[in-house]
Amino acid sequence: MIEKFLEQTEFESLEDFNANFKIKVPENFNFAYDVVDEWARTNPTKRAICWTNDKGAHIDITFDELRHHSNITAYYFQKFGIKKGDRVMLILKRRFEFWFSIIALHKLGAVCIPATHLLTKKDIIYRCNAAGIKMIVAVDDDCVVSEIEAARTESPTLEYLVAVGNNCPDGWQDFHEGVRRSKTFVRPKHVNTNDDISILYFTSGTTGNPKMVAHDFTYPLGHIVTAKYWHNLNEDSIHFTVADTGWGKAVWGKLYGQMIVGATIFVYDHEKFVAAEILAMIEKYRITSFCAPPTIYRFMIKEDLTKYDLSSLKYATIAGEPLSPTVFNAFYQATGVKPMEGFGQTETTVIIANFPWMEPKPGSMGKPNPAYDLDIITADGRSTEAGEQGEIVVYTKNGKPLGLFHGYFRDKDNQLTKQVYSDNIYHTGDVAWRDEEGYFWFVGRTDDVIKSSGYRIGPFEVESALMAHPAVLECAITGVPDEIRGQVVKATIVLTKEYLNADKSTLIKDIQDHVKHVTAPYKYPRIIDFVEELPKTISGKIRRSAIRETKK
Repeated sequence: MIEKFLEQTEFESLEDFNANFKIKVPENFNFAYDVVDEWARTNPTKRAICWTNDKGAHIDITFDELRHHSNITAYYFQKFGIKKGDRVMLILKRRFEFWFSIIALHKLGAVCIPATHLLTKKDIIYRCNAAGIKMIVAVDDDCVVSEIEAARTESPTLEYLVAVGNNCPDGWQDFHEGVRRSKTFVRPKHVNTNDDISILYFTSGTTGNPKMVAHDFTYPLGHIVTAKYWHNLNEDSIHFTVADTGWGKAVWGKLYGQMIVGATIFVYDHEKFVAAEILAMIEKYRITSFCAPPTIYRFMIKEDLTKYDLSSLKYATIAGEPLSPTVFNAFYQATGVKPMEGFGQTETTVIIANFPWMEPKPGSMGKPNPAYDLDIITADGRSTEAGEQGEIVVYTKNGKPLGLFHGYFRDKDNQLTKQVYSDNIYHTGDVAWRDEEGYFWFVGRTDDVIKSSGYRIGPFEVESALMAHPAVLECAITGVPDEIRGQVVKATIVLTKEYLNADKSTLIKDIQDHVKHVTAPYKYPRIIDFVEELPKTISGKIRRSAIRETKK
């Protein structure tokens, strides 16, 4: 399969890879038809997905079965009028129906919006109205259903709610019953062009409301590097990426590149992360390749790894934040596998990584993906010297690389897009430096996004939630280093007069509970510091850098 898309598939060295890697892009490429259905045609019994959950259920899904289920799901969506360009939100956790649904939406030329089950009413209303969402397909969990129901009346474009599970709420459509009644799907005549939008992700909303990152139909081809040359996969691989389907990392590690390569995607559908269970899954299902954020590695090495047979594991990758040398060395000593770090954004595929021909340096992101024309520049646009910090940028004067986003959706006059992408330069907003050997080292975000346990948390959303509490006069959100989570959220708060003499321990808990109910619970501030005033610039902007410099 992969030979269809690459002029050369195997490389002898990083130099060979950099010089000769090139992707062949078909006209009107559609991942569902050109990859999933093509595997079903050429190797129908090949296992595409190995799915299990924390209740002991296990299902193997072949490519032919994936073709069939995505077809009948596409037919089912068509019954509701879902067509090219329509936006559909999927809130499906790690249920196998996610794969049926996203592939079905690709077959229709519709736009898929994966979303986390942790969204609240406020989050859902904003997303529905910003994107013009027509349908939500969601798990039937009470906590998810209640937030969607609460948002429904304030989301005028939202026409259909579809429930996946055994308890279909009143007024919702039953996914399984509807799919069971589906008939033969007929491919539409004109599904898409390469420039049409296929998938939207909402950013973390650092300096305002979350932006909508739009990727076109060629985006999956950009993930060939992710799967083939970062995850180092082949047709015999069983790959396990730990990620909820609501996050961009899911299509990085649980869909596009893996299926193009022909690897089996392993999915563990669990409600609560337990390191021992992850290790047990690696042992039981003979996982060969593993990818997770640093937090998971930190918890794993605290387990007694000698209790598990991890001999099947041949490769490990890591992303989300830098991995400390201590964790790197502990995992390597226990497994004989060196975690290979990588770096990318919602707006990109993997743009920097440790590739198979490289010796990883613990804590380094690696070297640039040859599909991207990458550099580190100073504020005045000069390429940095070795050891000098600057911003990571992507040059596009020779064309947009596969995997780089199409722009921000519904961006009036391209104002938001131009802030990061203009004059043939995409500004990542990430600061890094490179050493004498060309390895890149991450420093931090220029826009203050907090990375905690693999989640990206935007200060603006948390601050907005805080400001709704009557005790909060002013506030600022920053990230504080944490040994387990990488960073945790800290709130620096100026209290209103009525709460100046309140019991602080009781107030802290009340504010934390408030944030958990107003926005996604993982965003709540674990640390709260009450101050008389916030440090500000002469123009009145909050100086988060000054807050981070305090010892609290």
